[in-house]
Amino acid sequence: MIRVLVAEDQSAVRAGLVLILRSAPDIEVVGEAGDGEEAVALARDLRPDLVLMDVQMPRLDGVSATRQVVGEGLADVLVLTTFDLDEYVFGALRAGAAGFLLKNTEAKDLIAAVRTVARGEGIVAPAVTRRLIAEFAAKPAAREPAVDPAVLESLTRREREVLSCLGEGLSNADVAARLDMAEATVKTHVSRLLGKLGLRSRVQAAVLAQELGI
Repeated sequence: MIRVLVAEDQSAVRAGLVLILRSAPDIEVVGEAGDGEEAVALARDLRPDLVLMDVQMPRLDGVSATRQVVGEGLADVLVLTTFDLDEYVFGALRAGAAGFLLKNTEAKDLIAAVRTVARGEGIVAPAVTRRLIAEFAAKPAAREPAVDPAVLESLTRREREVLSCLGEGLSNADVAARLDMAEATVKTHVSRLLGKLGLRSRVQAAVLAQELGI
C-alpha cells in the first residue's frame, strides 16, 4: 500500500482528492492537513510514503512545509500547482519536491502520479515538467547560483547520459528505452547520481542538466 498524506487548505478540494485516492486499491490516505504546519506535524507522526502538498496554504506555506518534510526525510512530496509557474513552484523545486501535478488533473492521472512518485520516479506529467524546467532555467531570479560544471566529474559516463535524459523530462522507462538498459538499472543510476551531486529529487537533477547544457 502507498500511504498518502493530503495537505490542502480548501476543504472541498481536499475531500475530492481524498475521495479519488481512496478509490485506488493500492493507495491509503493516512491523514489530512489544512495548512503547512499541520502537514509537517502529521508527516512526523504518520511517516507516510508521500505527501500531496498544495503550495499556497495558511500558517506555513507549502514550499516551507516541503522543505521541512524533505529535509527531515519524512516522505516524498508531490506538489499541487496550476499552470501559473510562479515563485511558489520554483521554491518547491529548490526545496526538494519530488514532482508537480496540476490541480485540475484527471482522477486517473492523479492516481498514476502518486504511483509514479512512490516508485521513485519523481518527474510526473512530462509536458508540465518540461515547461517548468525550461521556465526555471530561463529565469535568473528564480534560480540558484550558476552550477560549477566540475560537479559532473564524479559521475560515470553512463550516469551523465542518464542525467541528460532526466533533463529532457524522461521517465525511467523512457530512459531505459533510450539507453538500451533495464529499467531497474536506470533507477540505480538515478539514485547514485543524486547522491553524488547532493540532490534531493529528479526534478532538481533535470534543472541541473538544463543549467549545464548536457
